Amino acid sequence: MTDQAAFQRARSVQAKRAREDAILDAARALGGRRGIRDVTLTDIATEVGMHKSALLRYFETREQIFLDLTAEGWREWSAALRTGLAEHEQATPGLVADAFAATLSARPLFCDLLAQAPLNLERNVSIEAVRTFKLGTLEEVDLIARELFRLLGLAEGQAVDTIATATGMAGALWQMATPGPRLRELYTSDPQLGHAVVELEPRLRRLLTALLTGLADEGRAGH
Repeated sequence: MTDQAAFQRARSVQAKRAREDAILDAARALGGRRGIRDVTLTDIATEVGMHKSALLRYFETREQIFLDLTAEGWREWSAALRTGLAEHEQATPGLVADAFAATLSARPLFCDLLAQAPLNLERNVSIEAVRTFKLGTLEEVDLIARELFRLLGLAEGQAVDTIATATGMAGALWQMATPGPRLRELYTSDPQLGHAVVELEPRLRRLLTALLTGLADEGRAGH
C-alpha cells in the first residue's frame, strides 16, 4: 500500500497519469484476487493509499475504473489473438476456435470483466465514457474481423457474431467455472450436479468450433 502522503493531488498531466495508473493497478490486483463483484471503491482507495474522496478526482465511479480495465483487456487480448492468427496463411474452424479459447481462458480477469461490463459497468458511468469504451471495442472487433475474413472468408456480420459469441460465452463460462469453494464442493460431491462443474477452455473451444464450422458450411452453400 502506498503512503497517503504520497498521494497529494496531482498538479501535472504526468502526475495525474501516475495516480490513475496506480488506481488501475490496485483495481486490477484486487479484481484478480477477489473477483470484480466483490471489490468496492473503498477497497481500491485503501489498496492505493488514498481517501475515497481523493480517488474520485480521477475516476467518476468504481465502474469507470473497471470499464477502463475492460477496454485495456480488449486491446491486449485482441493483439495476442491477432498475433497468433497471423502466423497462419490458412486455417480450419477448429484452429481459429482454439486460438480464441486459449487466449480468452488465459485471461481470467478479462473474462470476469466481459461478464460485468454489460451487467453493471456500463450502467454507472457517463454517456461519454460508454461511448469511448464502445468505440474502442469496435476498433478491436474490426481488426479481429479482418483476420477472420483472411483465414475463413467470414463476412463482416459473421465475424462480428463470432467475436460477440466468443467474448459473451467467455464471460458467462468464467462465472460458471469459478463458483467459489462452497459451491464447488457441492457440485463435486453430488453426482447429480456434476454438470455444473465447467471447464472454460474446452467448452468454449467446442462451442466456437461448432459455430465456425456452421458458418463455413453456410458460406460454401452460398457459392
